[in-house]
Amino acid sequence: MRETLEKIKLLLLDVDGVMTDGRIVYDNNGGESKAFDVKDGHGLKLLQRAGIQVGIITGRQSFVVAKRAEELGIELLYQGVKDKLLPFREILEKLQLSPQEVAYVGDDVVDLPVMRQVGFAATVADALDDVKPYAQLVTKRAGGRGAVREVCDFILKESGRWPAVTDRYFKD
Repeated sequence: MRETLEKIKLLLLDVDGVMTDGRIVYDNNGGESKAFDVKDGHGLKLLQRAGIQVGIITGRQSFVVAKRAEELGIELLYQGVKDKLLPFREILEKLQLSPQEVAYVGDDVVDLPVMRQVGFAATVADALDDVKPYAQLVTKRAGGRGAVREVCDFILKESGRWPAVTDRYFKD
């Protein structure tokens, strides 16, 4: 596993059911809200500090997702995507990466085409059961409840990058 994770240069994420718990809440004015876990965000920032880029590929279009991506410094944002392989291939070409240099976190069958291509695939504890056999890691936490942080920490620790990005927190 270490050899696989040492190659990772990019983490791609689905949103609904991965970065969020999958619920979509509308207010009386038609506004949409989603809840993001702050620990997930810190995990993504740790990955970025380790030199791993982060991107989002999601089937829905949402202002709140764009806002969260901006807050986290995620420039690779693809929303309203019906076939996730198309932006995946575009990203590979744009960044000059091989599929083995990419990790992906998804939770539903629409994520499988990308999960089956990447070097490391993960899914969340409450993912569709049909998705779990395609993941090298099934998190203990549910989507939107720290699962992304769990994936980030796993990549950093298992690839040997954890000390470089966290030592300052453990020193006196």
